[in-house]
Amino acid sequence: PDMNLHTLAKEIEKQTGYRSSRKRRSEAQYDYEVYHSLEEIQSWMFMMNTTHPNLVDVFSVGKSYEGRPLYVLQLGKKRRLQKKAVWIDCGVHAREWIGPAFCQWFVKEAINSYQYDSVMTRLLNQLNFYIMPVFNVDGYRFSWITDRFWRKTRSKNHKFHCRGVDANRNWKVKWCDEGASSHPCDDTYCGPFPESEPEVKAVAKFLRKHKKRVEAYISIHAYAQMLLYPYSYKYATIPNFNCVESAAHNAVTALYSAYGVKYRYGPASTTLYVSSGSSIDWAYRNGIPYAFAFELRDTGYFGFLLPESLIKPTCTETMRAVKAIASGVLKKCKTDREKFPYI
Repeated sequence: PDMNLHTLAKEIEKQTGYRSSRKRRSEAQYDYEVYHSLEEIQSWMFMMNTTHPNLVDVFSVGKSYEGRPLYVLQLGKKRRLQKKAVWIDCGVHAREWIGPAFCQWFVKEAINSYQYDSVMTRLLNQLNFYIMPVFNVDGYRFSWITDRFWRKTRSKNHKFHCRGVDANRNWKVKWCDEGASSHPCDDTYCGPFPESEPEVKAVAKFLRKHKKRVEAYISIHAYAQMLLYPYSYKYATIPNFNCVESAAHNAVTALYSAYGVKYRYGPASTTLYVSSGSSIDWAYRNGIPYAFAFELRDTGYFGFLLPESLIKPTCTETMRAVKAIASGVLKKCKTDREKFPYI
């Protein structure tokens, strides 16, 4: 049962409405249970770096179409040696506001539980997390100011007045094949060419540069309550299926343990739908063995307008899943090929 238009309008207003509580400067008073604008999220990133220089660094991987910096947080105990890494991005699709809320929640929880929670302490000591709270900065800002249901980037198209490209159909892997549109006015428009979007190009460049170290790629989306892994573009089984499957199973079990919320998991193509040019297929094709896309709450009642009262439970359960995946990265999983040599 979906909401009627009146409830919908009220829900939108509740979530964008100015509240003085949002504007608090100090870290102790930053409210992780409301949605934050792009400007607030960016100043929060610098605040985390200032207050926790031992664990947090901020850097930019490039600029968006409209010229905004693309900030990434590096989270982990500073070590001299090169550490294995886990990449997490949020906000690829502008209207999926629970994504950036989760990325911030993850950082807060990691920092607050470091040296108290043994699992998190081990993760931050042995891994670097690269966290990108808002991938699609232009689109996110547009969804705050103009159109709450905007999904794509904000790049201009020369032939059509329609703007934006689906940042999850723009990667250089089976680009613009099944499950993507070649029409600029569609929500799943693949773009004029692969990596046409500066945001996609910048992240791809960063991941290519660090691919020897990046063991897991995680992209946070909404909504459907699913945990997806490659392939998106075809129905075939990935070579290290057993390892990935078992990581997904552990993650979904950990998530369920918080509030009994059930997630489906499996290859994106069969579990959700076929799509080409997706970031998980690209990450996997580029040698990152664990590539996951989460579809967070809910299953459609609130949809993209997940109320702020559900930020905490949604992030709490997702935190458990992401910790499970990261812990699995530290344990060496033997792929099927190693277990069964060809005779």
